[in-house]
Amino acid sequence: MGLLPNPFRALIIGSSGTIGSAFMELLKNNPLCSDAVGIHRHSEPPIDYQNLDSIASCATALSAEAPFQLIINTIGILHTNNWMPEKRLDDLNAEQLTELMKINAIGPALTIRHLSKLLDPKNSIMVTLSAKVGSIEDNRLGGWYSYRASKAALNMLIKTASIEWARTKPNTTLIAMHPGTVNSRLSKPFRGEQIGRPAIDAATDMFQVIENLKQEDSGSFVSYSGEKLPW
Repeated sequence: MGLLPNPFRALIIGSSGTIGSAFMELLKNNPLCSDAVGIHRHSEPPIDYQNLDSIASCATALSAEAPFQLIINTIGILHTNNWMPEKRLDDLNAEQLTELMKINAIGPALTIRHLSKLLDPKNSIMVTLSAKVGSIEDNRLGGWYSYRASKAALNMLIKTASIEWARTKPNTTLIAMHPGTVNSRLSKPFRGEQIGRPAIDAATDMFQVIENLKQEDSGSFVSYSGEKLPW
């Protein structure tokens, strides 16, 4: 028996993105989900990791809609119009490293801090999308310095928060989840359209894992297939 109650209310962070919008579609068609709320940079209230103050403001604005039994954060960045993942150490630069840390680690960590206050203390799950390339133990190819480092930092922040939550939120599971390769703007420059899968399939896979999460899974790094990944 999983931790997710029946019925449940869900909050999707980054709901305008490829995976976020797929989660919204999936949950709106799930009879067990009584309500699915989506937030993004242009929603009301907005959440924008370029403006970190928006995270606390968004949490305050949504407090009247709480509690939620499921929160999924899908926000993340791999490349921009200005940068692509570094292939070698000589490509490493402070601006790119700072930007990816802000979007992939600092923003999600502050989201856990502020929006976790919207979770149902009785039974709830908070999922933050990470990436397998953030695994230090699994790093065999090198490269992608800023992206790997930002996801590794995110994983550490999630693991650390889960230890505190074991004392303060004993009925809440907090995990990092690897979505796999998905056909999206993020993966397109890296053969994503050839080797990835549709976002709705990825969301379906991940939700099947989420449905079966238990409290003892808190603090785990989990793949869309349910496999426990090494930190």
